Amino acid sequence: MAINFTLHEVKVQLKERTRLKAFLKELFRREGQGLKNLHYVFCSDDYLLTINQEFLQHDTYTDIVTFELSENPDVTEGEIYISIDRVRENAAKFKVSENYELHRVIFHGALHLCGYRDKSRKEEAMMREKEDENLKLYFES
Repeated sequence: MAINFTLHEVKVQLKERTRLKAFLKELFRREGQGLKNLHYVFCSDDYLLTINQEFLQHDTYTDIVTFELSENPDVTEGEIYISIDRVRENAAKFKVSENYELHRVIFHGALHLCGYRDKSRKEEAMMREKEDENLKLYFES
């Protein structure tokens, strides 16, 4: 089981990577989802916009794009692209630290791979609840 973090033409401080990897493994365990490989790529708005246009045919900026790569529904293999520009902007907008917002988005992508969606109001409410639950567990432990 591997979890990797890559910076693509951005700088970001991701502290306590070993602890974060252990927490992510535990998140998948709590959700009853197997985990094989998980790769996070931290990038710019422009890079993520290109991915959004090319693979999802969306011509909008976003904070995250998640790709499930496994053909086995019981075991997750995924890539998660996170725009550091969006993270910084949203942290200021919601008056939280960049570190807190970065972790919210990291957990958001993991939750997508566990089957949570956010297209409807009901799904979005559940996603926010799960994000909040994981943020609390992570930052208060």
